[in-house]
Amino acid sequence: MLRLSKLADYAVVVLTRLEESGGAASAPGLSVATGIAEPTVAKVLKTLAQANLVIGTRGAQGGYRLVRPLCAVPISEVIVAVDGPIALTACVDGAVGACDAEATCPVRGRWDPVNDAIRSALSAITLADLKRPARQPKTPSPVAALAAE
Repeated sequence: MLRLSKLADYAVVVLTRLEESGGAASAPGLSVATGIAEPTVAKVLKTLAQANLVIGTRGAQGGYRLVRPLCAVPISEVIVAVDGPIALTACVDGAVGACDAEATCPVRGRWDPVNDAIRSALSAITLADLKRPARQPKTPSPVAALAAE
């Protein structure tokens, strides 16, 4: 199963809450707003600052701010900042020496197109896209139809 790390998920939550703050926000304030433990929020913010996704300012008026609007931040960039390169297997992108079976593997190098497709899909989705309301079903469910009557 492919699954993002909890820290990557938390990073998305923290970034979207940071945008909602309208200015600078502190780790304790973001912790309260998100329900994520303060040490975890601080760790996520430090990682995001190292990736130049947020900037921190010290002082009474300090806190963390977004470097770019959410519409300019692809989800792939957040994943790479927190989890490292997007790689489905150890041998994508020509990596050597990361797999014990690479010398005899019949599919070595064949995962690259799959990995590229996933990277491309994640690069096409921004954090702003994730904030949009979920799409409503095109046809109402039978329960909704009865409730409307």
